[in-house]
Amino acid sequence: MQRRRLLATAPLLALAAPWIVSGTARAQSAPEGLASRPSPGNPLRLIVPAPPGGPTDILARVLADRAAAPLGRPIIVENRSGAGGIIGTEAAARSAPDGNTVVLGHNQTHAGNQSLMKQLPYHVVNSFTPVAKLATVHHALVVPANGAADLAALVARGKAGKLSYASSQAGSASHIIAETLVRREKLDATHVPYRGAAPAATDTMSGIVDFYVATFPSVAPLVREGRLRALEIGAPNRVNGFPDVPTAAEAGFPYLAVDAWFGLFAPAGTPGPAVEAIAKAALAMLSDPGAEEQLLSAGFTADPLLPEPFAAFQREEVARWAEMVRLTGVTMEG
Repeated sequence: MQRRRLLATAPLLALAAPWIVSGTARAQSAPEGLASRPSPGNPLRLIVPAPPGGPTDILARVLADRAAAPLGRPIIVENRSGAGGIIGTEAAARSAPDGNTVVLGHNQTHAGNQSLMKQLPYHVVNSFTPVAKLATVHHALVVPANGAADLAALVARGKAGKLSYASSQAGSASHIIAETLVRREKLDATHVPYRGAAPAATDTMSGIVDFYVATFPSVAPLVREGRLRALEIGAPNRVNGFPDVPTAAEAGFPYLAVDAWFGLFAPAGTPGPAVEAIAKAALAMLSDPGAEEQLLSAGFTADPLLPEPFAAFQREEVARWAEMVRLTGVTMEG
């Protein structure tokens, strides 16, 4: 049975969304030759298409620590960041389909990039075998503490005059979700892209921009302190500790309920038994009390799916992001 549990929040700097964390590619590589020998006893190479410290990396390291024992083999984390997750994801797609490599992908790398990027060196569906969906993080729309009282008021302002909105990076989910609101409600609004979640939140607090769509864990401490006001959160129910923050549906804009999700993918053609073994160990990790506590502090909602339902979910997400990209007109060079 699918288990959904809303987990607590964590500080801003540790929780910048994976597609907005900048940095050069860095890696912790397995000893030379290990990954090339397709044996069940070999370490599992877990590629993380983001630098250390962000939520994708946090989830990967909890997985590596807690899933190795049930898997019966060590898990080596290899950070390959850059280009909105493309560098690490392409490396995984080009790896041998021998059960020794997986990538921790997300809604950008394995859904949105297919429509967003003019040239993508892999196909988000055809280049991979879905292994397991692990977790989600909800987005929220925030304004300065003295900003609009509710989302309807913000929309009314945008129809009557000029607004500005921040994003963590051009082409990010933060950008596309906000631009979806702008296009669907026909608002007069200017996009102001930043290089990461922290500066976007800072300028929103200062009133330099009027609103910002962020992963909720990254701004929750600022909402709690009264430095930002959350006008909606894209969760199915109100969040514990934030009873005054309506869901997107309650606010009257259900299409803003767009999650950041995380899951494991293997290169296309990876044998079924290897996929099943990795999926079983990864999903068992979500029930481990120690892992649960670690993920709790990182703001994740456990959201497990086995390979087949995860594949169906991914196809739906590819179509959903394609429609949002089409609506917004956002494209990136890739």
